[in-house]
Amino acid sequence: MLARLARAAAVIAATAALLAATACDVQPAQSPGGGSTNKALKVGWSTIYLTPSWMQETEAMLRRDVDRLTQAGKIASYQTFNANGDTSQQIAQIQAMIQQQYDVILVDAGSSTALNPVLERAVGQGITVVNFDSLVTSNQVIKVNTDQHEWGRMLAQWLADRIGGNGEIIAMNGPAGVAVAEDRWAGAREVFARYPGIKVAANVNSEYNLAPAAQAFASAYSAHPGIAGVFSQGGTLSQAALRTIVQQNAKIVPITGENYNGFLKLWQQQLPKGFSSLSTAQPNYLAVIALQAGVAKAGGGSVRKDIVVPLPKIDDGNVGQWVEADQGDDSYAIKPIAQGDIDRLIQGG
Repeated sequence: MLARLARAAAVIAATAALLAATACDVQPAQSPGGGSTNKALKVGWSTIYLTPSWMQETEAMLRRDVDRLTQAGKIASYQTFNANGDTSQQIAQIQAMIQQQYDVILVDAGSSTALNPVLERAVGQGITVVNFDSLVTSNQVIKVNTDQHEWGRMLAQWLADRIGGNGEIIAMNGPAGVAVAEDRWAGAREVFARYPGIKVAANVNSEYNLAPAAQAFASAYSAHPGIAGVFSQGGTLSQAALRTIVQQNAKIVPITGENYNGFLKLWQQQLPKGFSSLSTAQPNYLAVIALQAGVAKAGGGSVRKDIVVPLPKIDDGNVGQWVEADQGDDSYAIKPIAQGDIDRLIQGG
């Protein structure tokens, strides 16, 4: 899941690729003269923040693939731009990349709508824009993500079944306004709406960080100690909930989750005591797929415009295969993806 401040980007003159998109695919990039371009590319990643461990692991994974593509002569330069949680700063940083003639801009968005104009401006100037993880609503950019609605539906359905369709629950959601958090909760709401016996006693929004999540859950739990379960859409949120319940020697209830190593470890420890979960993962390799899609498109390849990456499933039976006992709690366990699978996702084969 490393640098936390954006370093000043060097100004390198670059010829941007023109887009010729169809409804399903983004077609090969062409130079102003009409031919495909194979020059080494100037690539930047704009992220809303780098503080969460998932983001730091993502940057480390991304840089490894950048190094590989640089050695292969496909990337000339790379820069990470960290907006430190400020959407206006993220917009300004993207505008700077446009002015500095980047060939490929990767984006993990802090707002689903506020970034649309600047990203569409980049596309209009021939820059390849690939948006992954937290998505914007514009249909002019390449998008790489898991199905966030399905994420919420899948975990909510498991929880509804587990508690027999009845009881109070606490919902632990990510930051309000962030597309990933909103989409996951929208999927979950669709499920809970079908169960009149399930009441969302508290709907909590929290950063995807353990300390604020623990404080937020403890406050909600003190007001609703008789809950039947917890819908949690993030691993740190899940660990915060389970750890609070365990520390209070309270009744263990089912809690949905994610592949956060601290949660997986605690899950494995509490499994013999009756704890149960279904979890999934937002794979860090979304960034690698986004990078390779952007490089392929800007280099003249045909690339899918919407790349949907399958959601893994972690349950009571296989959690032991996911736990990374030799790694710290503040990391995200993930199984690697084969290059052939990346190629098929990008190309649609």
